[in-house]
Amino acid sequence: MPAPGAWLVAFLITVAVEAPIVVGLTRRLAARAPRRFALAVFAQLATHPLVWFVFPRLVGLKGRTSLLLSELWAWLAEAAFYALVFPDLPARRALGISALANGASLAAGVLLAGLVRAAG
Repeated sequence: MPAPGAWLVAFLITVAVEAPIVVGLTRRLAARAPRRFALAVFAQLATHPLVWFVFPRLVGLKGRTSLLLSELWAWLAEAAFYALVFPDLPARRALGISALANGASLAAGVLLAGLVRAAG
């Protein structure tokens, strides 16, 4: 099981990458930027612990399968959340925003993990 400290670092990186993307891509909505930021953080807080602590421990899920399913979960759950909390955001756009944000944070995580392995 990953250490809680490692999870916190990964979560903060996720917030630093995803929240600005969500805020920027929802700028035309009625909600102000601080509210959009807080809702993006809440969506990540709802999905990220499951990605880190639950999916890797599901029986029968290993490596890439676990990663694929956990990222699919985060993408769809966050998109559903955005579509619900932003009534003027079409579901299709919510899916796109969530895909871009999650893809960017996954890429950042893979890149950073590679840099840490290379340095260590």
